[in-house]
Amino acid sequence: KGQRAKFLSNVENELEELAVTVAQTRKMVELIKGAATKERERVEKLFTEASEVLAAFRKEVVGFIEDGERSRLAEAETDLRWKEERRAKLAQCKQNLESVPSTDTIYFLQEFQALKIALEENLSPAPSFQNELNFTKSAQAVSAVKEALAAACKNQWDCLLGKGGDGLSFQEAEEGLCPPSWSCSRDPRVASPGGVFLLAFPLHPHILFLPLTVAFIIDLDSDTADKFIQLFGTKGAKRVLCPIPYPESVTRFVNCEQVLGENVMNRGNYYWEVELIDGWVSIGVIAEDFNPRESYDRGRLGRNDKSCCLQWNGQNYAVWFGGFESVIQQPFFQTIGVFLEYSEKALTFYGVKDSKMTCLQQLKVSRFKKGQFDAFQNKINHQFPSLFSFNLKPAFFLESVDAHLQIGPLKKDCVSVLKRR
Repeated sequence: KGQRAKFLSNVENELEELAVTVAQTRKMVELIKGAATKERERVEKLFTEASEVLAAFRKEVVGFIEDGERSRLAEAETDLRWKEERRAKLAQCKQNLESVPSTDTIYFLQEFQALKIALEENLSPAPSFQNELNFTKSAQAVSAVKEALAAACKNQWDCLLGKGGDGLSFQEAEEGLCPPSWSCSRDPRVASPGGVFLLAFPLHPHILFLPLTVAFIIDLDSDTADKFIQLFGTKGAKRVLCPIPYPESVTRFVNCEQVLGENVMNRGNYYWEVELIDGWVSIGVIAEDFNPRESYDRGRLGRNDKSCCLQWNGQNYAVWFGGFESVIQQPFFQTIGVFLEYSEKALTFYGVKDSKMTCLQQLKVSRFKKGQFDAFQNKINHQFPSLFSFNLKPAFFLESVDAHLQIGPLKKDCVSVLKRR
């Protein structure tokens, strides 16, 4: 009896626990259904709004073609009628002159004078088709919009499938690291193929961003970390004295205490922040195909033409590119912001403190003022744009023992400053 009672008690407890889990699961099912229904309604509404935007654009373009056709056609038809009338008049004058008897000198002179006057009449100005038929560019503009829309759809679909490496996750979007309305896309205008523009309609807060979004989430790639770099998850790195037995990897640095981010950058704008916790640290970008087995002198960030960086050496900042150095006279900032603009072929380093940004250095082609010359800027002018012909990755060099950095959470105030610029 005792065993039976104990068994029944156990069954009762199991039933109670199952009842609780069933209730929780039922709530979860209802939550999923409710969330899916709301999301479906939002998506349908956004598709309707997008269709209305496209329909309005279609109406404007078709109207533009029709207006251009009416305007140019009226001018061309007027010119045609004038020329036909002039041709008929000249033909009549010529016929009249030819029919005059050779003995009738006075009548001949009268008809000759009439033909001369007809020939000397001013011609009407020819229609300026080449300069004014702007509506013939409509198909080019619509094609560019179609391609941009197709690319945006593919990028967003890849993000939904988890293939996008640049967008914010659901959780990060929920935390408000970057407002959802900052989603950007490549400008469809042919005149500025590398530009970006804000989408005309707001995106839902849970939608993942396009790859050209300013906010950039970095994960450190353990397969690239030098054996003297210890990683803390995917966000922290520290240089240590004892080598770490990492597995063999063709992408691992072997002569420099460096590590790369997993994420590839090849178009648009990217912004990330790094916390300098201790030691000498260099932060920058490097070509994806850079040989990680280069010698120490050639392999370090900024000591070659395939990488550049901002270095903190314990006393001051300096930027490096192609083996050239430029010292920066600025106080220490624990948080460094990095802003990469592919369309502008520019890389800017910021000191960030209390959500205020101080520009430490911008690497970009710039003309010299008369009478001025700078060897570092000259190197930038001649070699830096070629860096953007490669796929780039975020790169970090921990120069001193115990050097320590952390990929920082993005400060939305700073990102909004960049978006307003």
